[in-house]
Amino acid sequence: MANSAQAKKRARQNEKRRQHNAGLRSMVRTYIKKVDAALESGDATAAQEAYTTSVPVIDRMADKGIIHKNKAARHKSRLNTKVKALAAK
Repeated sequence: MANSAQAKKRARQNEKRRQHNAGLRSMVRTYIKKVDAALESGDATAAQEAYTTSVPVIDRMADKGIIHKNKAARHKSRLNTKVKALAAK
């Protein structure tokens, strides 16, 4: 447990940031799930639209350090591959 005033403040700040970052991570997962849901429905235009809206969100979270840049690139690559495969059918 924090003893000094400085350590108590840092603990408060860390908890506040942790909760904020958790919300942002959840938002990224939600956008990814929206693309997956559009892919499951088989609607290529909806999947492409969902992918297009999710890419800036994923990139922004990677820039902020909420998720790692390689993880963002991996998600975008896999989603794009699935969207293109659906459009090719």
